[in-house]
Amino acid sequence: MKQFIIFDMDGTLVDSSLTIVNAINTVRKNLSLEPMDEKEILEKVNDPHLNPALYFYEAKAFTPEHEEWFATYYTNHHEEELRLYDGTEKLLKELKNQGFKLAVATNAYRVSTLQSLSHLNVLQYFDGIVCYDDVAHGKPQPDMLEKLLNDLNISIKTSLFIGDSNRDKLAAEAINMDYLMVNWGFSNHDDAIHSIEKLQKSIVEF
Repeated sequence: MKQFIIFDMDGTLVDSSLTIVNAINTVRKNLSLEPMDEKEILEKVNDPHLNPALYFYEAKAFTPEHEEWFATYYTNHHEEELRLYDGTEKLLKELKNQGFKLAVATNAYRVSTLQSLSHLNVLQYFDGIVCYDDVAHGKPQPDMLEKLLNDLNISIKTSLFIGDSNRDKLAAEAINMDYLMVNWGFSNHDDAIHSIEKLQKSIVEF
C-alpha cells in the first residue's frame, strides 16, 4: 500500500477551467492579441509538446508581465470561478484519516495555489506543496515530485502521483513513480479513472 499521495491541482482537485481561460485571454488582451476559444485553450494548456508562452502569448518565454497579469486575474476572480470537483474534500479527509500523507505538485504559481486551496478550505490536508516557481522546471519535468520526496524524506516506492494530463504522466514516468490518470479535468483519456469513488478504491488497492 502507498503512504504518500501527490495530486496535481488544476483539473484534478480543482475545476479552474473558467479562471484559466479568462486569465489567459486577459493576458492576450493586454498584448493586443485576439481572444482564444475556450475549448482550444483547455485542449492545449496541458500539451507537453508545445511551448505555452509561444502558443498562447506569441512569446519565446513567459515574462514577469505575463505572470503578473495572469496572477492578478486569478487572485481577483478565484472566489467566484473556482470550485472543487464533487467528492474531492471527502476524499482528502478520508485519506488523511487513513494515515496517508498528501501533497500537491502544480504548474500554478505559489501565491495563486495557496489562495485557491485556502479559499476552497482544503489547504490543511496537505503535508507539502510544490509549485511552478519553487523549482527550476515545471511538469513534464520531474523536479516537483523530486522536491516533495526530498523535503518530506519519502521513498518513490511508497508514493503515487495523480493527475489529469500527459504532463503529469511524463513527470511521474521520468522517475519511475506510480501514476493514476483521472478523466474529469481538462484532458480526455478513455482509459483513465472516471469517478472519485473509483479513484479512492484504486488508491487503497494500489
